[in-house]
Amino acid sequence: MTAPDLLPALRRMGLAGPGETPRFTALTGGVSSDIWRVDLAAGPVCVKRALPKLRVAADWQAPVVRNLYEARWMRVAAGIVPQAVPALLGQDDAAGALAMAYLAPEDHPVWKAQLRDGQADPAVAAEVGRRLVRIHAATAADPGLAAEFPTDGIFYDIRLEPYLVATAAAHPDCADALLALVETTRATKRALVHGDVSPKNILIGPQGPVFIDAECAWWGDPAFDLAFCLNHLLLKGLWRPESAGQFLACFDALAVAYLAGVDWEPAAAFEARAARLLPGLLLARVDGKSPVEYLTDSAQKDRVRRVAKPLLLAPPNRLAQIRIAWAEELSL
Repeated sequence: MTAPDLLPALRRMGLAGPGETPRFTALTGGVSSDIWRVDLAAGPVCVKRALPKLRVAADWQAPVVRNLYEARWMRVAAGIVPQAVPALLGQDDAAGALAMAYLAPEDHPVWKAQLRDGQADPAVAAEVGRRLVRIHAATAADPGLAAEFPTDGIFYDIRLEPYLVATAAAHPDCADALLALVETTRATKRALVHGDVSPKNILIGPQGPVFIDAECAWWGDPAFDLAFCLNHLLLKGLWRPESAGQFLACFDALAVAYLAGVDWEPAAAFEARAARLLPGLLLARVDGKSPVEYLTDSAQKDRVRRVAKPLLLAPPNRLAQIRIAWAEELSL
């Protein structure tokens, strides 16, 4: 299906008039979806359509119905922190596509790009933590939302299996620990989870951080979101070693801000789950189905393994334990 084939969907969503022929411009950055800027008579919008097979080296299939749940996540999050999500303009089941406000890169840079360039501001990281925990806390207080996100199978297929299960196959000595993380995560049902809180999916706009790409939306364990994001702040210390100390300051700021907002369960219990997940996710980003693209050197990957594997085998209860081990590895 080519971009113009989405024109009927735009008309069904009420965004394109019957005689209108908008211009489609493909946008880069998506491995799981096709994304376009669409210039309509009323102005530009962003249209996203889920792919049945992700653009990675491994054979990674995922149901396109996840587009529907992404749209639902956006609606819920907008009701809690409106400035933290693009405005949802429509969703079309038949095309597996959604339309949202187009956020120009000039005033909504990607956080990953800023981190790459050494712009690692702990105040930005803290606000990411505050907004994320507000969404988790508000949804934890509304358990009726669980019925709108029957996505256990999708979350397993596009998060738990390619990350933790695949990594268990690559590391038999850590398999029991990794598979135990899978079972604990699957069984923990607390709040609405984004599932892909990564710096590449966070825009830094004039009103603060904006979360995008909630294709993995799931009613489950919010500890996954926190661990997933903190993981990237650690790994980027290998990508940009000159900024590693600043990334660790961002790690601290995000974790502290987030944990201060945990009110649906004891914060210590929550932190323990996040701390135990984090080494598994560290290892998964070098040996799972979706390795980070910026760590290509075998020596870098070995450093990740050297930190992650002992922590998997002797699980920590505090995020600070992982931060300390990583700082020691980086000689900070």
